[in-house]
Amino acid sequence: MPFDKGPFYHGTKADLQVGDLLTAKEESNYKPELRMNHIYFTALVSGAGLAASLAKGAGNGRIYIIEPTGEFENDPNVTDKKFPGNLTRSYRSQEPLKIVGEVTEWSQQTPEELRRWHEKLAKNKGEIIN
Repeated sequence: MPFDKGPFYHGTKADLQVGDLLTAKEESNYKPELRMNHIYFTALVSGAGLAASLAKGAGNGRIYIIEPTGEFENDPNVTDKKFPGNLTRSYRSQEPLKIVGEVTEWSQQTPEELRRWHEKLAKNKGEIIN
């Protein structure tokens, strides 16, 4: 288990409340045919903000402050197996994440930045390490 005390964040478009639990086994935001074995989070508001902006669904992106309820590991999709270290402080867990608050002020991506991210994701043929 990584040594990171947080705080931790999860970006989404879902309208959730303090006390709600985020769980694994949901559809991927990036490959709709894939059910994820983990729930993902980060210790960087900017990373959660990007995830919120790219999340599927209608509505505005939201960043929730979360607490892992169990063990978690470095996210191999952006860390050790693909890139050295964990510069993005990105993690995943098979255990639920408990919402303990919400970040209401954060820098959102411009429409141009989002367009570039969507293009990059559409071209990405890499495998998701699930």
